[in-house]
Amino acid sequence: MLRQSFRSELDQLDQELIRMGALVEEQIRRAVRSLTGRDVVLAEQVVLDDDRVDAMEMDIERRCLTLLALQQPLAGDLRIVSTILKIITDLERMADHAVDIAKVTLRLREELFVKPLIDIPEMARLSSSMVRLALNAYIHRSLDEALTMIRLDDDVDHLYARIFDDLQNLMRERPETVLQATHLLFVANYIERVADHATNLGEWVIYMVTGERKDLND
Repeated sequence: MLRQSFRSELDQLDQELIRMGALVEEQIRRAVRSLTGRDVVLAEQVVLDDDRVDAMEMDIERRCLTLLALQQPLAGDLRIVSTILKIITDLERMADHAVDIAKVTLRLREELFVKPLIDIPEMARLSSSMVRLALNAYIHRSLDEALTMIRLDDDVDHLYARIFDDLQNLMRERPETVLQATHLLFVANYIERVADHATNLGEWVIYMVTGERKDLND
């Protein structure tokens, strides 16, 4: 009966984790959409919804700690609970970066863009896809899916390098663009950090399945 209760609680935690991940993924997409569309209302909603992410993290953390205290899981199950605790921390930080992007939208609300935003939305698409793929890898306990997802980080890094070079060149050629271009560099950095956190999720899945820690975020 105790074991059945433990498995039931783990199943519920899986569901809550996926709900939190889906909200974070949506936060990332909405934040970038608010920027590209200069949508102040959407940006403000992203900021407000960060409280929901924080509340979900706190609830999942509380339930994990209660489970550890009451059930004393064995090695394999202990790794699952530990992985959940690590994943929700990375998800919460991703949501913080979505808020950072939304705040840039609010700062630039009255400005025309100094250049078309093409690579930033593509970076965001790849990064949010990494989040979804990482969560799928967790649910399926799949090493292959985790490793496939992690490889996308190289594509994000290449886009980030291109954005960095383009904006640096723009600032040199047109000094009046420095302030806005700096904000856009921040946005690119926030998105790159989301991809790094998604890579962390993949690393935690690998740990959960194999018991081995691998640093793939370099």
